[in-house]
Amino acid sequence: MAQVRRPARFGWWLVFVAGFLYFFLPLYGTLDFSLKSKPFLSAYTAILEDKQFTATLLYSFIAGVLTIVVSLVIIVPTAFWVRLKLPRLRPIIEFITLLPFVIPPIILVFGLINTYSKQPFALTNSETGSNALLVAAYVVLSFPYMYRAVDTGLRAIDIQSLTEASQSLGAGWFRILWQVIFPNLRTSLLSGAFLTLAIVVGEFTIATFLARPAFAPYLGIVGDERPYEQAALALVSFAITWIAMVAIAFLGRGGRSRGRFTAVR
Repeated sequence: MAQVRRPARFGWWLVFVAGFLYFFLPLYGTLDFSLKSKPFLSAYTAILEDKQFTATLLYSFIAGVLTIVVSLVIIVPTAFWVRLKLPRLRPIIEFITLLPFVIPPIILVFGLINTYSKQPFALTNSETGSNALLVAAYVVLSFPYMYRAVDTGLRAIDIQSLTEASQSLGAGWFRILWQVIFPNLRTSLLSGAFLTLAIVVGEFTIATFLARPAFAPYLGIVGDERPYEQAALALVSFAITWIAMVAIAFLGRGGRSRGRFTAVR
């Protein structure tokens, strides 16, 4: 039995080491390149002193948070209702949520610009309108990840029993969603939020063509003019993104114990 387990254990370690090297070798190469700037660490100090770095990163984080909120408001009730009342529509909904994989962002952004740059929907003529278009485009890009995260969470709970129990206690649909479904999907919603935030921070095409001061276009501009600072910027943004994800996970776990399998009283 031990002879059978040793090759399997060796194989798992081989996969783990290969994955570790695949992930961390590019980071090491980027760090090594950024440290070649003179004087030592000048690339990092220049980036941290650049006001555009903070402004663009903050803009992308705010856009990411808005995208997560709008996605949850759209996806959770839709997935809940389809699973509860309309299971035959699941293939159609899944197909719709997969469309961002086959429609390139460049097609999406040109469609948005052509549609919303003319009356009566001239949204591109104002800052607020352009920001709304950007968040709307990000919501579309997040559909594949957010829907599957929510759908997987719904499979893990008995929504039929929870809904009937809540209705028997007098709860309406909004209260069922807010106080029963959302708390029981906490882990799944966090997974979808992580992926959405990572996509928004790194998205380049849509933000560039809508002329929004997002982080990815700023990273591209820095790369054209200051290669050492671009490498430092990539590492700093990577670290900040991971810190933000850990913060979201920490905040999300705050009410985990009381959020699981609750019913409206």
